[in-house]
Amino acid sequence: MIPAMKLSLGPIQYYWSRDDIMKFYDEVARTRVDIVYLGEVVCSKRHRMRAADWLDAARMLRARGKEAVLSTLAMPETEADLRRMRSLVESDEFPIEANDMSALGLLARRKPFVAGPHVNCYSAPTLDWLAGLGARRWVAPIECTRDTLDAIRRQRRSAGEIECLAFGHAPLSFSARCFTARHHQLQKDQCEHRCADYASGLEAATLDGRPFIRLNGVQTQTSQVVNLARAVEGMAEAGVSVLRISPQVEHTAAIIETFADRLQGALAPDDAYRALCGWQDAAPCDGFWFGQPGVAAAAGVEAR
Repeated sequence: MIPAMKLSLGPIQYYWSRDDIMKFYDEVARTRVDIVYLGEVVCSKRHRMRAADWLDAARMLRARGKEAVLSTLAMPETEADLRRMRSLVESDEFPIEANDMSALGLLARRKPFVAGPHVNCYSAPTLDWLAGLGARRWVAPIECTRDTLDAIRRQRRSAGEIECLAFGHAPLSFSARCFTARHHQLQKDQCEHRCADYASGLEAATLDGRPFIRLNGVQTQTSQVVNLARAVEGMAEAGVSVLRISPQVEHTAAIIETFADRLQGALAPDDAYRALCGWQDAAPCDGFWFGQPGVAAAAGVEAR
């Protein structure tokens, strides 16, 4: 029996049009997802969605019974970035997901917040420190294994939810350089927003043609799709209470519903895994969770 768990939808990682984003969230509002994170987390040069647009989407989702959370940039670089972040934090309408230390500094002891996956937290003392600042939920870094999370669960002194990526291309790193602009022989400051041409990121391969990583502006992602549908029971035992799905350009609603069926016992682990493999846009992986290289797909490993 799976303990009660929530489903969350992480922030959109890619540079989609405003119309596509608003249509996307209208579809998401009709699913069984519990929590939706919104906002630009990758690059401040992406401005098709204004602050008012994100707030409109968040209000619509809240009216449809979802918990809407506004996410901050993972790597603010300029004073303008910090001003926008400060304005976001000072608004009390929605909870905030903090994705870097400057956001933590603005949020500390001001109001409860979510500590995002880009805040480096790998131990119980760090998690307790974040909780002392006001973190009510922690999104674990993608490379955390089951054993690591279980140890943190047992050793921490603070309460609060633990959230973990269960599906999607995992963010690996951020850089001051824009990889997509570089691919097109452009400087970052004159990038021409080329990342908008790649709704699912730009695939990079090894010299022998094997998928390697996805380039998404200043962000790199796993080429494969994390798929932990077979590990839900083990995630619950390790203290995870929220499963995060990362948006993709197609089939996100179907992915959410598949996970919802899995949590409600309507789908067996292998059936859910196979169904999700049909919806995802690349090969599956689950290595990080099982303490293997992240690219690995632990076929034959027990779901737990």
